[in-house]
Amino acid sequence: MSRIAKMPVKLLKGVTAEVKDQTVAVKGPKGSLSMTLNPVVKVALDGEQLRVSAVSGGRASSAVAGTTRALLQNMVKGVNAGFERKLELVGVGYRAQAQGNKLSMTLGLSHPVVYQVPTGISIETPSQTEIIIKGVDRQKVGQVAATLRDFRPPEPYKGKGVRYANEQIVLKEAKKK
Repeated sequence: MSRIAKMPVKLLKGVTAEVKDQTVAVKGPKGSLSMTLNPVVKVALDGEQLRVSAVSGGRASSAVAGTTRALLQNMVKGVNAGFERKLELVGVGYRAQAQGNKLSMTLGLSHPVVYQVPTGISIETPSQTEIIIKGVDRQKVGQVAATLRDFRPPEPYKGKGVRYANEQIVLKEAKKK
């Protein structure tokens, strides 16, 4: 079995889990999440721990067991502390402004980009060039960050665009005459 799947998922203080058939529900102070399990994986609630095991001894079911364990760990961490992703806008005139459940961005296009924030995600703009995405579901937070970055990815000559915080952009040298 996968080495990762062998480790139990410890439930933190204030976090409860419930296993029914092929569904795992995790509740905590920040919210609740649920996940439908793959049929080749079995999850058991053992006191204050969740144990993941593969139903068959095959290589594929072992891999799915490791993935399931990692997803459960992310669920427990998310309902307890939440996840956060920061984006930076680099470029003259590039700005963002959160308005309720919409994010309006000026990215050097002929029109402002208005993004409808999905449920379960909150977006803050502490300054005009910073965007902070928060939520309990790690996959959703990462997907929203990737979608916002895709509106204007950093270009390789001047580095202008939407980038993750602390992302290193390798700049190309300009064409020589």
